[in-house]
Amino acid sequence: MRIGLVAGPWIPVPPSTYGGTERVVDSLARGFAAAGHEVLLAAPSDSSCPVPLAPGMRTSVPHQLNRTLSELSQVARAYAGMGGVDIIHDHTLAGPLYLHRPEGIPVVTTIHCRLDAGAADIYGAIARRAAVIAISRDQASHAPDVPVTRVIHHGMDIASVPVGSGRGGYLCFVGRASRDKGLLEAVRIAREAGIPLRIAVKVREQDEVTYFRDVIEPILGPNEDFMGEMDDAAKYRLMGEAIAFLNPIQWPEPFGLVMIEALATGTPVIGTPAGSAPEIIDHGRTGFLGSTDQLAGLVHKAAGLDRALCRRTVEQRFSEERMVNDYLRLFGDLLGGKMPAGVPHAAGLHQNL
Repeated sequence: MRIGLVAGPWIPVPPSTYGGTERVVDSLARGFAAAGHEVLLAAPSDSSCPVPLAPGMRTSVPHQLNRTLSELSQVARAYAGMGGVDIIHDHTLAGPLYLHRPEGIPVVTTIHCRLDAGAADIYGAIARRAAVIAISRDQASHAPDVPVTRVIHHGMDIASVPVGSGRGGYLCFVGRASRDKGLLEAVRIAREAGIPLRIAVKVREQDEVTYFRDVIEPILGPNEDFMGEMDDAAKYRLMGEAIAFLNPIQWPEPFGLVMIEALATGTPVIGTPAGSAPEIIDHGRTGFLGSTDQLAGLVHKAAGLDRALCRRTVEQRFSEERMVNDYLRLFGDLLGGKMPAGVPHAAGLHQNL
């Protein structure tokens, strides 16, 4: 197959630090190519993913600039450069609605956002002309009227992820400086548990800067070590030596990629059962899920969990190879005429887990 991949304009593929969707696109591009398929990637021109880049792409733009214009410009250039592909896998919101798509080329789009009412309206319209993929059962459940074709969990390449010892004597939190991500709750949980907390978060966009400055920075004390943003190698070392990874999210996150990263290093996850967390964490085996008030009491149990099992869970259920194969089967079904672009959620949801 000749597969076109479309990414957003804000972050190169792969990202140097933060960028969940871009990590997934990078894994898919490499995985499709490794499986013997031709890949054409429409991503910012400063991307370093080792597959051919679509012509005419621009460098990444700051996320806080006009999001609509930036994405529409990226989409127009991306689809103009997609000649000769058999299928397009689009990771933008606007792309599947673009009027000037190559005629007769199937489009698959993966939902990376929460399916709230506004997003449900958009993806309901998209599903008339494209196959719509959810990244968790929980995500799909929030908009049962959107025709979701399949649920395909994210995966990751774990070959370069070392398994840590978990003997660092600290807890860790990695993510964005955001109320939804639960950084404030993580600080409180670590203090109540009496264990130091190391914090590696992105603080770049205005809402992140404001939240960190107004809410987090004033309460930081001797129990917290703020380490800023990290590259992958440093992040995996941080995770791998932690007793546990704290993930007390405060919103129904569609898929917590950071959770499978922590598990890949052998570190169990302690978090709230929101969003996709119950689909990723096996309570009592690879971590513990509970209300924010319960989590401090669960932290000390993490040291007794099997770190090898945490790693095996990612190898067996969340590998890059499994994700790539799930998408390739979907592409083959679409190109072979075995299924329509959209399948009503209630009647025919395929759960590829």
